[in-house]
Amino acid sequence: MKINLVTSQRILVLLLAAVMLIVSAGCSKEEQTSNHAAGSTVQDGDVTLVIGAYSVVKDAFADLLPAFQKYWLQETGQKVVFQESYEASGTQARAIAGGFEADVAVLAMEGDLDKIAKAGFITHDWKAQSNNGMITNSIVVLGTRTGNPLGIKDWNDLTREGVKVLYPNPKTSGGAQWDINAVYGAGLKQSEEQTGTKDAEYAKHFLKAVHANVESLDKSGRASMAAFEYGVGDVIVTYENELLARIKKGVKYDIVVPKDTILIENPAAIVDKNADKHGVRKVAEAFIAFLQTEQAQRLFVDHGFRSVDKKVAEDTKDRYVVPEGLFDISYLGGWSEVRENLYSKKGVWYQVLADL
Repeated sequence: MKINLVTSQRILVLLLAAVMLIVSAGCSKEEQTSNHAAGSTVQDGDVTLVIGAYSVVKDAFADLLPAFQKYWLQETGQKVVFQESYEASGTQARAIAGGFEADVAVLAMEGDLDKIAKAGFITHDWKAQSNNGMITNSIVVLGTRTGNPLGIKDWNDLTREGVKVLYPNPKTSGGAQWDINAVYGAGLKQSEEQTGTKDAEYAKHFLKAVHANVESLDKSGRASMAAFEYGVGDVIVTYENELLARIKKGVKYDIVVPKDTILIENPAAIVDKNADKHGVRKVAEAFIAFLQTEQAQRLFVDHGFRSVDKKVAEDTKDRYVVPEGLFDISYLGGWSEVRENLYSKKGVWYQVLADL
C-alpha cells in the first residue's frame, strides 16, 4: 500500500505539472495572437463581398475582381474575399429578390435591378451614380460561322427560309430581351423609313418572321453561345462583346453589325438590405465606384465591352463600328413601356409565341 501511495503521489504531481505547462502554453499563445492582431489588419480584418452577376460578365470579372482586391488592400490594408454567382440576368434578379444575399448586383439591364428594388432590397437611387449607374455598353450583333457561308448582312436575312437562328429565352435572360428589343426596334426603323412613322404592327410581324427561324430558346446568352459552338444554328443574335471575347480566345466567328440595332447598357448597384445586414456597405460602395474607374473600364474593353468612360471610349473607338441606325431603349419608349408593350402577358413577345 505504501508503494501504491507513493506512486499515486508521483502521478498527481506529474498531472499538475502537465496542467501548468498547458496553461502556460495557452497564455503564451494568446500573447502571440494578441501581438499579431495588433500588427496586422489583413488577417483579422478580412471582408467577404457577395457578387450576384449575369453570366456574360464572368470572364471580365476574372481580371477585374483581383484588380479591386489589390486596390482595396493598398487603400485600407483589408483583404477582400469574393463569393461569386453567375446566372442568366433574369434568373439572378429573381434569386436576389427571393432572398439570395448578394451585396452587389451586376445585371444585364435596369429592369432586373428594378425587380430587386421592388422587392425592397435596393433602397437607394442607383441611377444617381456616374453614367446613370451603367458600367458597360455594347450592341446587339449577329455571329455567323467562319466566312459567313450564308451571306448574312442584316436582320432581313434572318427571315430567309432555311436560315437557323439562335437567341436565348427573354423570360430568363436579360441578354435575350436586348436581342428581342433590337429586332423589334429594327422593325420600327424599317417601317419609319418606308412610311415616315413607327408601325408597331409591322415591327411585330418582323419579329415574328425572325422568330419563326429560331432553333431553340436557351436559358442564358452563354448557354445559347455554347449551343452555337456545339454546332446548332447558322446565326446567333448576341452581345458584340461576347463574340469579341470568344474571337480573342481563338473561336472562329464572323461578326455582322446590322444597320439598325440597339445600344446595350448594363447596370450595377449595391443591394442595400444585404450589404447593411452583412456590414459591408463601405467596401460595396467602393467596388461599385471602382467599376467606373479608367482601370476597370480598360479591363472591360479588353473583354469586348464598349466603355462608359468618355476618355476610354475615345481612346478605343477604332475598335468598334457605330451602326448607322443605332438606337437606345428610349426609341422604344423606355424600359417601363417596353416591359408593358413587349413582355407583359398580352405583350408583343407573347403574341409572337402564340402566333397571333
